[in-house]
Amino acid sequence: MPADHAAPADGRDLEDIGRRAVEAAVAAGADDAEAWVERSWGREIRVYEGAVESLSEAGARGAGVRVFNGDSPGYAYGTDLSESGLAALARAAAGAAAVTDPDEHAGLPDECGAARVTELSSPDLAAWSTERKVSLALEVERAARTRPGVTQVEDTVYADSEECAAIVNSRGFAASYEATSAWAYASAFAGEGSDLMTGLGVGLGRAPEALDPEAIGGEAADRALALTGARQPGSRRCPVVLDAFVAASFVGFIGGMLSADAVQRGRSLFADREGEEIAAPALRLLDDGTHPDGFASAPFDGEGSPRRRTPLIEEGRLTSYLFDTRTARKAGRATTGSAVRSSYRSPPSVGTANLVIEPGDGDLEALVATARDGLFVTDVAGLHSGVNPISGSFSVGATGRLIEGGELGPPVREITIASDLVSMLRSVRAVGATARWVPFGGSVSAVPLLLGEMTVSGS
Repeated sequence: MPADHAAPADGRDLEDIGRRAVEAAVAAGADDAEAWVERSWGREIRVYEGAVESLSEAGARGAGVRVFNGDSPGYAYGTDLSESGLAALARAAAGAAAVTDPDEHAGLPDECGAARVTELSSPDLAAWSTERKVSLALEVERAARTRPGVTQVEDTVYADSEECAAIVNSRGFAASYEATSAWAYASAFAGEGSDLMTGLGVGLGRAPEALDPEAIGGEAADRALALTGARQPGSRRCPVVLDAFVAASFVGFIGGMLSADAVQRGRSLFADREGEEIAAPALRLLDDGTHPDGFASAPFDGEGSPRRRTPLIEEGRLTSYLFDTRTARKAGRATTGSAVRSSYRSPPSVGTANLVIEPGDGDLEALVATARDGLFVTDVAGLHSGVNPISGSFSVGATGRLIEGGELGPPVREITIASDLVSMLRSVRAVGATARWVPFGGSVSAVPLLLGEMTVSGS
């Protein structure tokens, strides 16, 4: 391990803490109990104009205890993992259950387990000194800044994390896992004054070796330079190609609306549409909590059910929602292993793991050529405030490039694209072949998408 910090506890240590927390909860009167224990360490390095602007390291550890007294759940969390601290947590959780309204669907999973996953933790991360990480961040910035036409590189960041999590419950289940991640991004600007345009470059991996600083900085520069001189085009209805960044943002939003909790509360336009045709046959979407390259992969979910691969849209049909134990019981279904936790501070709830758009067989150039005349969208603004989750209608700002004669044309900005999500899904004509992991809308493996037609509002 690097000398910068002490090694985080391994899974066996955290499982032991979890067992003691569960024993304390049962002793406090819980009928059933569960403990989620985690420890993490992360670093962030920001550079600007060839120098380190900030460098921070932070660690966190804590436990969340969930208890059930009959149908009444209770939750408490804290950072004191001593015997007395765990006992206090257990009493607090039991006290919360005593005043919580009963929920007939609440409770631990009927079956717990851990799926087989590839190694999620890279030993290479520990081999990198802080100096090497700083050098990588500086290389990202240099790659963007030295590109002719780039006028500024506003934000360049390298960050990584090491995490270990364990879950233990009163029914005898105990498991843990470790994971590492590293990422870097840069935001470059091209142009001057009111014509200043920005571009983002991103790289992700389990360790710094997976990050190519030249590619990350170059992508930021290329995306900014491609938009220099952008003007507002005329309004039209035309084919639209979404790049992988934009596709990931839309898919992340759709994934949230496929949560069984959103469906059961009437907060999703996909409610009561399971089995219906909601998309074009070309689009296939799944959620895979065990994907070897997914940054939300784990052997088990936030309540101890095995992670798995869940098809969501196949052959254009909505095949499933995402369920945790509670929503599955309410629907008379089985969990899809989709309970997530933001940290030990919160109890589990339904969410996506790794959303995956299954790649098609055309590269970006082929999608643009098929569009003939239309719009290539490289960025959208206001997506989460611009989409109605009940109707699915949206109207969001966009920038990109016109498509003229099957080739990318002049850059455009100050445009609005509008439709509704089901119409958009049904209009998918082709799916790109080259996938990339994008940290927009969660952990998403995205590809470019060609949409048959969309309303584009300009001048």
